Amino acid sequence: MKSYRLDPGQTGARLSLVERDAPEPGRGQVLVRMRANSLGFRDLMVLAGTYVLPVSPGVVPGCEGAGEVVAVGEDVTRVKPGDRVAATVFPRWLDGPFRRENAAQLGTTIDGVWTEYALLSEDGVVPLPPHLSYEEGAALPLAAVTAWNALTTGAPVRPGGVVLTLGSGAVSLFTLQFAKLAGARVIITTSTESKAERLRALGADEVISYREHPSWSVQVRALTDGRGADRVVDAAGPLEQSLKSVAPGGEVAFVGYSLSGEVGAQPLDPGTLFMAGAVLRRVATGSRAHFVELNRTVEAHRLRPVIDRVFPFERLPEALEHCRSHEGFGKIIISHGG
Repeated sequence: MKSYRLDPGQTGARLSLVERDAPEPGRGQVLVRMRANSLGFRDLMVLAGTYVLPVSPGVVPGCEGAGEVVAVGEDVTRVKPGDRVAATVFPRWLDGPFRRENAAQLGTTIDGVWTEYALLSEDGVVPLPPHLSYEEGAALPLAAVTAWNALTTGAPVRPGGVVLTLGSGAVSLFTLQFAKLAGARVIITTSTESKAERLRALGADEVISYREHPSWSVQVRALTDGRGADRVVDAAGPLEQSLKSVAPGGEVAFVGYSLSGEVGAQPLDPGTLFMAGAVLRRVATGSRAHFVELNRTVEAHRLRPVIDRVFPFERLPEALEHCRSHEGFGKIIISHGG
């Protein structure tokens, strides 16, 4: 089988495509023939050596993938050969709050899914919704689970409530889709009018250009008669603007701590945090239980993810360059064919 591996270097990391024998599953393990992967900004941080979690030398990168179970080890009961599954980003985080003992993550501390065959824990896979292709299913494990966690943990998003999500990246696109299913009014920020048009077509009620309005919290307040948004999903920052946009008693789901550059890295005025009068909650993707719950909703509503482009497995480095360009809209997919 072929696998990409990460060769750490002094100025970042280099990908190598290597061949080795396909592994055999041990007790509690499953062997998955990967059919598709997806990638995003998180993978660029891993390659650049700037990711928040440690990266094991020589690890197989990638945390998002879907495929077919081809073999199972002893005592495996949750899946069987022939099942269509997606991998969970944190295979040990099954339910409940995130804990350090569950921090083993695909593609950083343990081998990931940029490979033709992935050896995974049976606890670390979930069934794919039947109406989704492998390529569509591969879009879910990171961005969709993060959006689901951001919207469903804590106070519920109610019909008629206001959800603000930042940027037109994958997390925000899934947030938009899920929030509209919940009956919320969705405000979203973006950089260009062409993206704004696509966001409106997906159901966004209002779109704010953060280039025209760097202090976009003013626009959020104006659009909500001064009250602010009940839920802010901060996948792009800066956090200060999110805190100035949230309604009293609302919640900021903090996802994009490193995405807003120098502005976002500025010290936060404690007065801004206090005056927000809201809950600030860190979101670190989500558990297997989150994934199972979102899959039920995706299946019930026959929801489909927004796909930007599909690249063949051998052109994965080209897909990474496309990701760096920030020109896409939706998930970037790697197809294994077949």
